[in-house]
Order: sequence, then C-alpha cells, then structure tokens
Amino acid sequence: MTAPGASAADALSVHDLTSAAKDVLEGAFPPLWVRAEVSGFKAYPSGHWYFTLKDAEAQVPAVVWKGSTFRIRAKPADGLQVRAFGQLTVWPVNGKMQFVVTAIEADGEGQWQKQFDATKARLEKDGLLDPARKRALPRFPRGVAVITSSEGAALRDVLAVIGRRNPSVHVTVIPAQVQGDGAPESIVAALATLGQWVRGDAAWHGRPPVPPDVVIIGRGGGSREDLWGFNHEAVARAIAACPIPTISAVGHETDVTIADLVADLRAATPSAAAEHAVPVLAEVREFVARLAGQMADALEDRVVRGRRDLAGRADALSQRARRLVERRRDRAARVAQRLAQGGPRVVERRRARLAAATAALEAR
Repeated sequence: MTAPGASAADALSVHDLTSAAKDVLEGAFPPLWVRAEVSGFKAYPSGHWYFTLKDAEAQVPAVVWKGSTFRIRAKPADGLQVRAFGQLTVWPVNGKMQFVVTAIEADGEGQWQKQFDATKARLEKDGLLDPARKRALPRFPRGVAVITSSEGAALRDVLAVIGRRNPSVHVTVIPAQVQGDGAPESIVAALATLGQWVRGDAAWHGRPPVPPDVVIIGRGGGSREDLWGFNHEAVARAIAACPIPTISAVGHETDVTIADLVADLRAATPSAAAEHAVPVLAEVREFVARLAGQMADALEDRVVRGRRDLAGRADALSQRARRLVERRRDRAARVAQRLAQGGPRVVERRRARLAAATAALEAR
C-alpha cells in the first residue's frame, strides 16, 4: 500500500499536507522548554502575543494565545533572554512552523530585573507611582477587606492581629491565588469583586454587611518566582484603580514588588499591614473620650461667652434707659421752669387786655 501523495493520482490537498506536517511535528516534539532571546514582540488588540524566539544561529516564530497571557510571569520584551515552554507545531492555514508558548521565565537574575524595571517604567509613565496620588488610610475603619490565599499563614496572621487590636472591625476575606499560573488573573478578579462591593453595584449579591474602608493585598514570604505574580502589570493597574485605600504586604521586609510601589501604603509583612489598617480599641476609646471632652469644653466655653455677651447687652440697654429717663426729666424740668417764670407775666398781660376792653365798652 502506497503512502498518500506517492503518485499523481493520489495527490494530497494543501490542507492535508500541512495538517499531516502538524501531526508529524507535534508527534516528534512533545511540549518542551527552549532558551532564546525575544525579538519583535507585539501584543495585538485580540489579546494574542506574537514574537520571535532566536539565538545566534536560528529563529522560530512564537505565539502566546490570549487565554495563556495571564499565566506568563515574565511578559516578553525585545532583547529579553527567556526560557519558554510550549509546543512546536505547524499552522495548517499557511503551513508555517511556530512555537505555541504557554509559559515563560526570564533567564537569569538580570533578566528578571529587566522585566521588573520595564513594568515599573510603564507604570511610572502613566503616573501610577506618583506619591501625590497615594491616599491616606482611614483612621478608624469599620470594615477591612483582605485579598490573599484562604489557606495561607498570611491570612491567619492578619486575622489574629485585627482580632487582638479591635475585634469590632468587620473583616471580609476575598480568596485569591497568590502564586503560580493564574495568580495575576485571580488577584485582578478579587479586586474587581471588591470594587463591585464598594460601589454598591445593585446587580451584585453577597456584599458584606459592613463595606470595607481599606484593603490588604498580600501573602507571606517565598521565592522570587512565588512572588512574581505581584509584579504583573495587570495586578498593579487593578490596585491603582481600587476605589478604597490599599495596603500591599507581599513577602518579607526585603521583598519589594510592583504592587508595593503602586499601593497607597507598603507594609513589611501581612501582620504589619493589619497593624497599619486597624487601631487598638483602647486608642479608639481614648480618642472618643478626648473628643467628648473637647466638645464639652467647647460647649462650656460657648455658654460662658453667651452669658458674658448677654450681660454686656443687658448693661448697655440699662445704661441707654437711664440716659433716656434723665433726658426726659431734664426736659420736664426746663418746661416747668419756663412755666414758673412766664406764668405771672402772661396773667398780667391778659388782665391788662381785659381792663382795656372793659373801658372801651363803658365809653360807648
């Protein structure tokens, strides 16, 4: 039996040829790791990434499909030395060989730093690292959200600290994957859920009874690879867009991530984040007592000022009344004096006029 395409009568279609080449190539090369340099990287609006993997002697086209981009810890960039995991295949439509990548790791310490610096530069260009945009934490939060693994020590530490400092604060835990493939996507989704709660989205059910006033995002210590999800650009932008103040607490004090740079406050550890977020209950009571005292003092001062003002007004009114009475008395005295002085003369003049009139009548 002859193989397909062995004779003109049994010629293959182009699609059959490229499909057969795909099957042969994938059978010969199972998924594997390749060390190479990234060149010609381009992220398309469709969400797919296209680039070339090359070394000094050869190159191969590569692609990361949209569904795999969130699993990529080290986003490709031109000149980046990487180790890429994927499947060598043939695209049947055009017959071109390509490497379908599902995982990428920066190759070497310098490359990790290069990727970190590139992400930082993009965020800095957009103003997301500007200290002026950082928000102050609420002094007395009623609710705190925590985005971390539901099974990690970080959550236990945060809950223990908050419970010790102020058990009246309501804690809302939003579980998220904090390392490995899918961690960035999970953290972004958790922040989106928090945003729906805070904005009071009517279409969203299951909101906590006490809306969070601040959110802690983090995890305990780990290797560089374990923490790399917090260096993902999508995570940083989601933190920057969070509607309430954010505290980043990733790893230990010596670990600094992109999330730390974007958050409103960076805490050395999850426990420290809880201390920053929630004041001690005794401090709250002391503040309330001090505020009540200040209000009482202010009220008493206002009453004293009111009484003093009222007394002043009464005294002024009394003085005005006395002056008015005195003026009226003076006027009455002057009138009486004029009457006393002018009265006899008026009578004499009237008598004289009467006598003259009488004499005139008698003369007639």
